[in-house]
Amino acid sequence: MLEREDDPLEDGTGMPLVEALLDLNKYQKVGEGTLIEVVVMSRNSPETGIRVFNNIRTKKLKISRHVFTGGESVVDYLDAFEVDLFLTTNVKDAQKVTDADICAVAIVKKPPDGTTRTPVPKGQVRIAFDGDAVLFDDSSEIVYKTEGMDKFHQNEDDKQNIPMGEGPYASFLKKLSSLQDRLPFSVEYSPVRIAIVTARNAPAELRVIKTLRHWGVYVDEIFFLGGLDKSKILKAFKPHIFFDDQEQHLESASHLVPSGKVPYKSDSVLQEGLFTDEELES
Repeated sequence: MLEREDDPLEDGTGMPLVEALLDLNKYQKVGEGTLIEVVVMSRNSPETGIRVFNNIRTKKLKISRHVFTGGESVVDYLDAFEVDLFLTTNVKDAQKVTDADICAVAIVKKPPDGTTRTPVPKGQVRIAFDGDAVLFDDSSEIVYKTEGMDKFHQNEDDKQNIPMGEGPYASFLKKLSSLQDRLPFSVEYSPVRIAIVTARNAPAELRVIKTLRHWGVYVDEIFFLGGLDKSKILKAFKPHIFFDDQEQHLESASHLVPSGKVPYKSDSVLQEGLFTDEELES
């Protein structure tokens, strides 16, 4: 690392998102706090951080906060830096964050070899979320997994006027909505564009919209796919990142758009079979 500290680093999966988020700071109003802060956290030693610092300067990224722990987990420092979204490739760290309810967390999917990602529109931040067990709690997902589709549809239709519980990304979604309010645009023309891409369909759709209304959150686009492949919708939406809890959706999506797996809590009945043996060993 010492010999290569002046060599460039290739962009990772999260780089387009980081650049787009930081670009929003140009809309910061005089006298107000910074809209977006990015913190680089690494298990590497401080000495190896020099290469990271050099690349940040080369790319002219306005990132001023860094954590290099010399082999220790970075999880204990997330609260100190008031992190809202933690992107990582470390499955064990992601699980710790999820179990402790520290913040939204995703395990960034490595793009398959030969991947050609769909270009993202300039001047925007585009984020796509799955619904159940991501934005909303996993209670409805558990009904589907344990009692089947018909019971799930009946449950959601019967409870359409009862807001769903908050899932691991609810707080992050609300903060994105607050960010929209701080930008000098009406929400319909905001450079922050949010989509929900869910396998739900009628009669389970109304509960989603009414829950968002209850939360006071504006979402630009919602796609109720009824089991159709999500990847074609995501290719058209062109998100900087897509968050989902299910590997079957992430596998196809990651060929087209940056994607992150949202882990279940360790004691969730949905946990079994979430990670491959290879991921757990990493």
